[in-house]
Formats: sequence, structure tokens, C-alpha cells
Amino acid sequence: MSPTTLPAGPEHGHVTFLGAGPGDPGLLTLRAVEALTNADVLVAGHEVLDVVRAHARSGVAVVNTDTESSSAPVPGTGAPQLTVVDSTSTTAPAPAVRDAAHLVMEAARGGRRVVRAVSGDPGLDAYAAEEMLACARAGVPFEVVPGVAAAVGVPAYAGVPLRDAHGADVRFVDARTASDRCWTEVGASDGTVVVSTSLDSVGAAAGELVAAGRKPDTPMTVTVAGTTTRQRTWTATLGTIAQTLKQAKVLPSPEGGRPVIAVVGERSAAAQREQLSWFESKPLFGWRVLVPRTKEQAASLSDQLRSYGAVPHEVPTIAVEPPRTPQQMERAVKGLVTGRYEWIAFTSVNAVKAVREKFEEYGLDARAFAGIKVAAVGEQTAKALIAFGVKPDLVPSGEQSAAGLLEDWPPYDPVFDPIDRVFLPRADIATETLVAGLIELGWEVDDVTAYRTVRASPPPAETREAIKGGGFDAVLFTSSSTVRNLVGIAGKPHNVTVIACIGPATAKTAEEHGLRVDVMAPEPSVHRLAEALADFGLKRRAAALEAGDPVTRPSERRPGARRRRSTT
Repeated sequence: MSPTTLPAGPEHGHVTFLGAGPGDPGLLTLRAVEALTNADVLVAGHEVLDVVRAHARSGVAVVNTDTESSSAPVPGTGAPQLTVVDSTSTTAPAPAVRDAAHLVMEAARGGRRVVRAVSGDPGLDAYAAEEMLACARAGVPFEVVPGVAAAVGVPAYAGVPLRDAHGADVRFVDARTASDRCWTEVGASDGTVVVSTSLDSVGAAAGELVAAGRKPDTPMTVTVAGTTTRQRTWTATLGTIAQTLKQAKVLPSPEGGRPVIAVVGERSAAAQREQLSWFESKPLFGWRVLVPRTKEQAASLSDQLRSYGAVPHEVPTIAVEPPRTPQQMERAVKGLVTGRYEWIAFTSVNAVKAVREKFEEYGLDARAFAGIKVAAVGEQTAKALIAFGVKPDLVPSGEQSAAGLLEDWPPYDPVFDPIDRVFLPRADIATETLVAGLIELGWEVDDVTAYRTVRASPPPAETREAIKGGGFDAVLFTSSSTVRNLVGIAGKPHNVTVIACIGPATAKTAEEHGLRVDVMAPEPSVHRLAEALADFGLKRRAAALEAGDPVTRPSERRPGARRRRSTT
């Protein structure tokens, strides 16, 4: 598809005006995801593009309404160009259209399903309302999918309830467009006021409320980057908020259009927020955590880290390549089909992938495993097999390692085992522990190189500088090779970075590289390692609060010396 060509759609197109919420991708509604999945054309500004695009199907035409250009302006947004981005993420000028409303209607008239996504809720977006009216006048069918409004969602994430059992009034004010009459009305009320403003205008908004009759000691909370892991909230009063933000050295918001949300009223007092601040009090809130694994391996671990409030950054430290001589693997797979083996043992997801690819090359599927017992080390390896259509017969009941597998592996019995051979597809650098243990149990082993592991290419310069300069709060080492490879391609983590290791062997390797280990998993599991890091973060937070200190991330404290191995 050409970058400037909009895809064809059904005979009768329509437009969905969709609310993308205040920033957290998890706040998209089920109806919103459904609409995005079926869209032919997606029109959105950059502040919501990343949130909605992940749910769009492959091949959707993505139109960014924010890139500056000399083309006709979209109402209220300066003079942005409409840029069409195809599924390969290249950009090119859009077709000749006057504005976003024109493009939306043109695409719908051409029989396409158009999603017009806006931040928050479409009903609170003045420009979305103008585009709806334009569709109505032109007879273009449309629907509205509500979203979570920032003025409601952000206070909820900040732990600031807008109403309580007393049922006080709640007023919403957009300080960027509010008239003097509006300020006078909300100033005369004793209810809660939710103000959408910009960070550099918070003091002015507080002054307007005081001038309109609110007391200077009225509590006020201010939240920036609400519902994202960059969220931060300050609590003060109308009279002190400007000084509080100045002392905190808060810079004007870089959020590119996302409003700062301020809540004013007696029910937004600091004591109440301390009890209800569930989001910013997550154990790893805002922590940048380095995950040195391949993207496939890191996916579930990164999801777990996000649940603790962290921002995972995946950096592959190894690359997987086919064996230099594939004949051995080919013979083993053919032997699998012809009944040469009693068992096949998978020790990694990569081993499953290598065998599956060879199966597909020969036109085979999971039925070829009929009559063969299958063993798997680790939860992820077992899941990869199940996705292939194979349920493992043996998974270690204890330690998820070669040693743990040997603990449960049955000895060869010539009465019950008609075949005495095991197929072991592994990496070229695998240890001999499993082979030696199986031989000791009486089995013959075909130890086959299914794939090679090589050191990955260095990450981008920005990532390398963050690793060495203390830009990351923690790094998770899941094997000795991840320690060696990360140091080899990117350098040693800075001394402020928390070092978390999956087990004693990995910790020993880290110490040999001059790193001090702060966290070790209670058992060799990536998920238990993430839990251990979250527990470390929770204790660190509790200690700061008990001492009366501000809660900071490790990267916010930077002693000069590089972290060295402890001698005590």
C-alpha cells in the first residue's frame, strides 16, 4: 500500500468519535478496542496515538493531526499537517484535504470505517464536537464511544475523591477558556472544583479562585502526567501552591497538550490523599527497570513490572541464530518422526522455537509428537509447547533448572521403556549437567545443537549512557550470561542502580564484574525475581516515609563512585 493511499472499506463507511482516556492505555473501554480493531483509518493527535494504535489492525491508515505544515489549519490547533502513516511506519503528506473534519468525512464517504480518537472524552473536546456537527450536516453517519475524562480519571489515580457521603457539589473548569463569570460562580461555591490548566498557569488559577472568594488556606492538589508512570502530585493550599511548585523545581509540562489537573476543596486534604494514593504508592512506581532479555522472553516479565508501577526497558543481550551445520538437527527431527526417541526435553523457549521451525519446514505439526514423552524446564517453555499444541508430560516440581528436571526424571527401565534414547535440542553453549545426569540414570542422549547464542549488538547510545550514567533505577539479571553480555555491549550499571539477580550463580558473576547485588530471588524464577525487587522497593519506600524523607527513586540519588563489590 502506498503511504498516501487510504485503504478500501465496506460500501457504507462511518465515523467513530472515540475517547482514548487520560493517558493510561488500560483505561480504553472494550467498545473502544472493538472499534479500533475494525478501523480502516485512524485519525489522532500524537498525545493519544500510542495509546490507540496498539489496538489497530495491520494495514490501517494512521493519520497524525499534529505535524506542523503550511496546509490549512485544523480548528484550534495551529497549522498542523495531516500525515498518513502506513503499516510500515513511513510518513508522507496526506491527500489534499482542508482539515481533519474534511479527511474524516472524505474517508467515510469512500466506504471506510474511520476512528477519530481524542484525549479524554469526545463530549468534552470542543474540536471533536465541531467535527461531529460537520458530519451531521454532510449526512455522514457517526457514533460516539465515551472515554474516561482527564478531569475524573486523574484525580482517581491521584487518590483524590471528588465527592463523599456529604454529597458536595463538583464544578469543572477549564482555566484556559474560563470567563470572569465562570470564576465568580465557582468561587462563590463551597464545593469541589476540578481545574484543567497548564503547569505554568496553576498559580494564576489559584489566584482567580481566591479573588472570587475562596479562602487562601483551601486545600489544593496538582497532578501532572496523570494516570501514567510519570504521574506526580503535590498537595498545598490555594495560597501556597505556587511556592510549593517553585520549591519542587517543577518545570512547565512537556506533555504536549495533556492538561494538568488541580483539585480544590476541603475533601482533597493531604491526610486523605495519603490514605488513598494507591497509584503513586506502588512499590516500583516510576522506576526505570532494565530487562536484559530478548523481546519474546521479556514480555511477561515486563507486564509484571508494569503492574508494580515500573517502566520496563527491554535490551536484548543475546541473539539467536541457526546452527552452523543443520544436518544434526535435521537427522534428529527425522528420528523423532520414525520412533528413535522415548523422550524429548526442552530447556528453553528458543529450543521449542527451533524444533517448531524445523517441523514447519518439513510440513509437520504437533501430531508428530504422538507416542513421545515431552519434558520442559520452566513455565515459559511449557507455555511455548502448549501454544504449539503439545502438553508437557514432565515439568520439574521444584527448581526450574536442569538439576530440578533430573530430580524428577525417571531412571531407564528396560521393561517399561521400549526405547532408551532422549532427544535434547539445546543451545551451543549449554552446560553438561543435564546430559551427564540422564546418562547416569541409564539413558542414551542425543545432545543436539538446535540454535546458537551470540552476543547481541550494542543498544543505542542513549541507552548505553543511561546504563553507565545512572539513568536506570534497577536492572534484572536472569542468568550469568546476561551479566557478561550486558557489561560487554553497554558497560557496567552505575553505582546507584539496584542490582537484582535470579540466583547465587548469577549473583557471583555480577560480583566478579564489580557489582554489588542488592536483591536476590528466593527461588530461580523470573517472576519471583520481579516480586523480590518489588518487595525491595516497598521496604525502601516505607523506610523513607518513616524517616520523614521524600520518596525518591534510586536514580534520583547519584553518589560519584561506581558501585563496587562489597568486602564485608
